[in-house]
Amino acid sequence: MTSLSKNRIKYIHSLELKKNRREEKVFLAEGPKLVGDLLERFPCRLLAATAGWLNQHPVVSADEVIEVTPDELSRASLLKAPQQVLAVFSQPEYTVDYAKIRESLCLALDDVQDPGNLGTIIRLADWFGIEHIFCSPNTVDVYNPKTVQATMGGIARVKVHYTPLPDLIRSLGDIPVYGTFLDGQNMYGQQLSANGLIVMGNEGNGIGDEVGRLINRRLYIPNYPQERETSESLNVAIATAVVCAEFRRQAASL
Repeated sequence: MTSLSKNRIKYIHSLELKKNRREEKVFLAEGPKLVGDLLERFPCRLLAATAGWLNQHPVVSADEVIEVTPDELSRASLLKAPQQVLAVFSQPEYTVDYAKIRESLCLALDDVQDPGNLGTIIRLADWFGIEHIFCSPNTVDVYNPKTVQATMGGIARVKVHYTPLPDLIRSLGDIPVYGTFLDGQNMYGQQLSANGLIVMGNEGNGIGDEVGRLINRRLYIPNYPQERETSESLNVAIATAVVCAEFRRQAASL
């Protein structure tokens, strides 16, 4: 095993920047649960861990394994409270298969900007058995370290694609395309399909006009009670959870 040099620490820190992640085609993950999930799915370029973690995992498949002290891990980590292990993984290359939208329920994100929101949505998709998320090109990078951490391992099982959403939706024909709007139909009074696309919008502006015009099922998440003064809208990740839960509840009752 080699030591954790200053150059390696500099390299790990450089992966905070999207352009560096894109050039190297890698991403960073930290913590026993997350790294453990990802080691089963993606090639690992570099793994740095404490002696305690390595003793519990005597067989690790990685190009380079470095034993570090807690202090060294702290210097390399991007977290305020480092957690035994960090690893650099190769970014997966997925083939976009639009047929999945005909066969199952998928999510689309229109310019979601907050890394934590994207990570939480991936985690939600994993929980609700949604295997594909289609993101607009301006949506935050899925390999942002904050996004990766927020997925809590969901990134190992949910495939995230970046593609122009108007082109995607136009290609779907008569497949149901849902979106949430303040002038939509009460979600709990609608019959929701087991397949199709659910579009969620930007934190501040919601679903953009170009994408919005192409949505053929407009939904509204009602507040309770409806006459009560309340917040203007829900956080996009929370709204995604509410919508996905209702889709799955209806599917389970069929």
